[in-house]
Amino acid sequence: MTRPSQILLQTTIQAVSDDWNIGRFSMLRDYLSDLTDENGEALFQVTARDRAAPGAPDPVLSTLDASDFDALWLFAVDTGDGLDTADCDGISRFRRRGGGLMVTRDHMDLGCSVCVLGGVGAAHVFHTHNVNRKSAVPPPDDKDTPEILWPNFHSGANGDYQHIVVAGALHPILRDTDAADGIVRFLPAHPHEGAVVVPEGDLSARVIATGVSQTSGLIFNIAVAFEPSSEGGPAIAESTFHHFADYNWDKGRGCPSFVSELPGISLKSSPPAMASVHRYVRNVALWLVGRL
Repeated sequence: MTRPSQILLQTTIQAVSDDWNIGRFSMLRDYLSDLTDENGEALFQVTARDRAAPGAPDPVLSTLDASDFDALWLFAVDTGDGLDTADCDGISRFRRRGGGLMVTRDHMDLGCSVCVLGGVGAAHVFHTHNVNRKSAVPPPDDKDTPEILWPNFHSGANGDYQHIVVAGALHPILRDTDAADGIVRFLPAHPHEGAVVVPEGDLSARVIATGVSQTSGLIFNIAVAFEPSSEGGPAIAESTFHHFADYNWDKGRGCPSFVSELPGISLKSSPPAMASVHRYVRNVALWLVGRL
């Protein structure tokens, strides 16, 4: 019997009730926990937690390389203080010893503490961090929330789904043998997704999927995949944590009080779109632990 792969779902904030704490990713946790192999054995054992108090190393993240975890899904929901230097060092050592890493954030500077992570951190572009000053910064894309500045790609309402497009050769993460065309086509939408790019000079990374703004028509990157290499294990840089949040899978699960945009319902009411989201999540999980 193959042991279940150990997955850590982790936020970069404390357990604040009116925020994007780890409890708001419960549908993801439950879905991954329920997945089984062809023999009915659990594929994953999932641990979900928020970080300890900021200002000091988190006891789990700072020693992640010495843990039994096979993959870390890091939801950067902080405003800049989410990761201690020792946390970043522990995560970077974890990936160098072969651990899988999925790092996601959101609009503007939300989650910018991930910038200092080795490799994957450089894939995340923020309003005032990791900005390529050689290129002109485009104007805000989300016109409905003017206080939120670029990057803020408007892929649709929370609770709705968006159509995504395969970039380059089909990556294993985007294969869906249950779909008519064999491809993952849908992910949850969000009014202001962040920006991810291929870090300059990193030959292990490439864009694997793109989305389209529903307001401007701009094409933006959904995910950048880092293949396993001598530098470390597999990794994904994802444009927004809202692809995995309860509220975006089912608006009835609720959201923090500061969320003001009107939600939609098209994802929950479309079984094919929800099946596509589930396949994407399953594929990411398996690929990060070397089982896809």
